[in-house]
Amino acid sequence: MGKDVITACDFASAEATFAFLDKFSELPRKPFVKIGMELYYAEGPQIVRELKRRGHKIFLDLKLHDIPNTVKKAMAVLSRLDVDICNLHAAGTRAMMEAAVEGLTRPDGTRPKLIAVTQLTSTNQESMERDILIERPIDEVVMHYALTAKESGLDGVVCSPLEAGKVHEVCGSGFLTVTPGIRFAEGEKGDQKRVMTPAAAKEAGSDYIVVGRPITAAEDPVAAYLRCMADFIG
Repeated sequence: MGKDVITACDFASAEATFAFLDKFSELPRKPFVKIGMELYYAEGPQIVRELKRRGHKIFLDLKLHDIPNTVKKAMAVLSRLDVDICNLHAAGTRAMMEAAVEGLTRPDGTRPKLIAVTQLTSTNQESMERDILIERPIDEVVMHYALTAKESGLDGVVCSPLEAGKVHEVCGSGFLTVTPGIRFAEGEKGDQKRVMTPAAAKEAGSDYIVVGRPITAAEDPVAAYLRCMADFIG
């Protein structure tokens, strides 16, 4: 899997999702898309199957976090959807992550890529200390979570683009960094705290950028997507 722009299809219905993706029908390649909680909870696994049928690669962003046995069984179900990437929360501990890998692995030994959320890009040092009583520096926390994920058999992490280069230093260049928190220089940050432009994320070492509102809320979503592709991949 090479570098790519993943478009976050954070819509409330299949109808809205298809209407959005139909705008890209003239492009030579279908966009890689993220299906998050909102769309998956609204439409269920059928939305995954339909987007796969239409030729899209899929990052299923459900951020599992539960006891190891529950996550293992849930991952076994998700493995049958043939997504390309799925994820969980690294805070669920090593035992949970190892169980997730076991559950996600199919009888033939194949499985989707599995990545772990370190700290959400809406979290900063202040909120991490105040709300979840983690007082270590956020950079140190992210690197610890990333290394634990690697040691648990995962393929990469979701992190801020600000942390992508350091994750590669700690975990190796082959350990994937999937980075939300992408905004154009002139854009609004919204609820994101730790953000970068697509070009800066490329320089920082991100393997994949996840882009939502800068594309989905743009006046011309296709132009915004192509701008991201040009800035990030060249």
